[in-house]
Amino acid sequence: MTLFPSADVASAETMAVDLLSEVTSEATPRSGQELSRQEQRSKREQILQGAMQVFLERGYAGTSMDRVAAVAQVSKQTVYSHFKDKKGLFTALIEQMTIQRFQIRFGTDFFGEPPDLLLRQLAELMLEKLDDPQFLAFFRLIIAESARFPELAKLYIQTVIQFGHSRLGQYFAQHPELQISDPDATVRVFFGSIAAFILAQGVLHGQEVMPIAKERLVNTLVDLIVSQTDSRAHKG
Repeated sequence: MTLFPSADVASAETMAVDLLSEVTSEATPRSGQELSRQEQRSKREQILQGAMQVFLERGYAGTSMDRVAAVAQVSKQTVYSHFKDKKGLFTALIEQMTIQRFQIRFGTDFFGEPPDLLLRQLAELMLEKLDDPQFLAFFRLIIAESARFPELAKLYIQTVIQFGHSRLGQYFAQHPELQISDPDATVRVFFGSIAAFILAQGVLHGQEVMPIAKERLVNTLVDLIVSQTDSRAHKG
């Protein structure tokens, strides 16, 4: 997967936060009757479940808001009251499967975690996707559609990858004791290794051909970053 240069990190973070705020905000029902927040969340989840089914069955081009409404068993008006268009719906699915899981796991405590624990938990969170058939199918869809719809691949880069790079880059900046000489490259090594692992083992079925325990990858990545601090401390 292509990664953007560090100069784009700040804009990517802003984009990700704006997108997350947009898709998680409560929509005003067009019927004029106030629905409770719980009902709105439930209806939104119902739409997303229907949309996932349609996207995986028909691809991006073959998906329509009419079909999503039919599968989700809601009106087309209800779909549009929650999502502006098909791209917005696709964006919400990306965020639901990635960024929102990150927010649930770490919340506001991300920057306060010790490096070895934080890196391990972050890697394990990402590698949980190997056990999620729906995510792997969705990931295959993005790759398969990237030639005809490059904006979808770019959307994934901007929404997910840059978001993660920005957060971990900020974390490294707030932890100078790690003594990382090139934080941006280190972030790319960390996330790139995990992304390649998911792609090879999960999407391309490498776990059936050349399996390797994901714990080995996690341990190696954490040691590569944290051991720099230990070795330099001993030299000092």
